Amino acid sequence: MVTADLVSVRAVAEGAAVFCAGLALWWIVEWRRGTARARVVLAGAAVDEPGERDEGRVWAAVGARWWAVVRGRRAWLCLPVAGVVALLGGSPLPLLAGAAAVPLVARRLKAAERRKEREARAGRVVALCGAISGELRAGWQPAQALAYAARQTGALGDEEAVVLAAARFGGDVPEALRRAAGQDGADGLAGLAACWQVAVDGGAGLAAGLDRLEAALRDHHEQRDRLRAELAGAWATVTVLAVLPAAGLALGAALGADPLRVLLHTPAGLGCLVVGGALEAAGLWWAARIVRGGERA
Repeated sequence: MVTADLVSVRAVAEGAAVFCAGLALWWIVEWRRGTARARVVLAGAAVDEPGERDEGRVWAAVGARWWAVVRGRRAWLCLPVAGVVALLGGSPLPLLAGAAAVPLVARRLKAAERRKEREARAGRVVALCGAISGELRAGWQPAQALAYAARQTGALGDEEAVVLAAARFGGDVPEALRRAAGQDGADGLAGLAACWQVAVDGGAGLAAGLDRLEAALRDHHEQRDRLRAELAGAWATVTVLAVLPAAGLALGAALGADPLRVLLHTPAGLGCLVVGGALEAAGLWWAARIVRGGERA
């Protein structure tokens, strides 16, 4: 019975290794395909250039495509890591945990990407206000200044065509800007809509209002950056807490204690693994909640 259990565990671990090898082979195939496409695209563009320069452009394009492929599937890297741990521990449990971690890691990575995009769009809105103000002071009409600044900064996002059409053909520009402000990170466009409406209805100076709006938005972003810098130490503490269990396992293996065998093949070890994993997850969630509460405040 024990021999049969060991054979089944070994078979599952070997299957995990084969799956990870297949995943690595698929990545290599994607890399070769990106190389071929880059050579075809750049073949006609660099006929008159030296060979080394052409090769550099090809490899730059290949690297960009490879990074795009890997970046979109970073969560799947949990499987190879879990496969290695499954082979070292001789148990399929790490592979199951890695498969369960893929959607969670993917969701966290998507949230981080959305946060970066939100911050980048907020910065583009600040640049939009400054660009419109500068063009107005240079003698341009508001509609022309808005069209030029929007194309230069890309702050309007998916609503750019609607806003520019309203500005060009005499539509309701403030309302179009308010709809554009509904995009993630584009809250500052609501202030631009208010300045535009006041300037149109009351004849106030649009450039002066945009200068004050730009200063207020920039001050808000700088304050948020300062707060994030102050909370960097707290995030470092959370990261250290997350790495400590892995460091403990590595230290135990270095001392010859074989912690993976104890955790994965004994009832007491499995109980400690479940309880410790639950406490670790709860501690990380609580610490991250405290830090994010400080960021929101």
